[in-house]
Amino acid sequence: MLGAAVVAFLLALAPLAARAVSSPAEMLPDRKQELRAEAIGHQLRCLVCQNESVEESDADLARDLRRIIRTRVQAGDTDQQVIDWMVARYGDFVRLKPPFDAQTLVLWFAPALALGAGAVAVLFARRRRPAPPAPLSAEERRRLARLIEP
Repeated sequence: MLGAAVVAFLLALAPLAARAVSSPAEMLPDRKQELRAEAIGHQLRCLVCQNESVEESDADLARDLRRIIRTRVQAGDTDQQVIDWMVARYGDFVRLKPPFDAQTLVLWFAPALALGAGAVAVLFARRRRPAPPAPLSAEERRRLARLIEP
């Protein structure tokens, strides 16, 4: 029973692993060039989906970018030349992993800054927590006992 569930789960995931290249006509006839184009496409962000690479996205713009990548690879551009062309046209945002430089410092350190700000907020919240009330005196306990007696 468990084995059948695992097989069903894996079969359900199979379409997710499929490439976004929707037509064999998109693929380059030279296998080496196609693999290079795919590797380049996996480094570039789909500007529509934003959290998928150009190779994974099925958006029209991603299809156009894949076509451009393959055209430039066929023309003899190096991987870096293709990426540089895309960055010149769309900016560093098109890279899934932007370079570490002065313009992207905030982008790279934003998660650490957010965690630090959260830690500071927690510390301040803990300091502002009111002190626990003092225990009841003997007289207060007697009065309480009388109030709650049936």
